[in-house]
Parts: sequence; C-alpha cells; structure tokens
Amino acid sequence: MHIGFRREVATSLVLQTVLGSVRYAEKTGRHPAELRAQVTSPGGTTTEGVLALERGGVRAAIIEAIAAAYRKTQALGGK
Repeated sequence: MHIGFRREVATSLVLQTVLGSVRYAEKTGRHPAELRAQVTSPGGTTTEGVLALERGGVRAAIIEAIAAAYRKTQALGGK
C-alpha cells in the first residue's frame, strides 16, 4: 500500500486513466498535450504530478528508451 491505495486499486486507476486518454486522442484526433492542458490547472494536483515527472526525468527517459530500442533494431539489421 502506498499513500493509501491498495495495489489493485492503484493499478485500476492507472489503467483507466491511460485507456481514457488513449480513447480521447483516438476519438478527437487531438494531440495528448491538449488533453493535459484541459485537465491541469495552475497550482493544481495534476500540475504538481506532471512537474514531479519532469523533475524525475521521465520524459527524457522515455525518449531515450525509444531511441535505444530503435538503435538496437538498426544494429540487428532492421530497416
């Protein structure tokens, strides 16, 4: 348990959030950044969470992970 959520509850919340975001992007054709802009308010809880992710280097880590996988694909002879 972390900050009061049991693992299965936390997992469900994360999955529903991600699925909802994907469905929104698919349905509207809008960039995910537009959804983020709609659900964040200055000084709000979502803003604090996003800032924590940025401070932790999550964006850079995801970009590097994708680049590393691409480089490995190229090294293995992928086109």
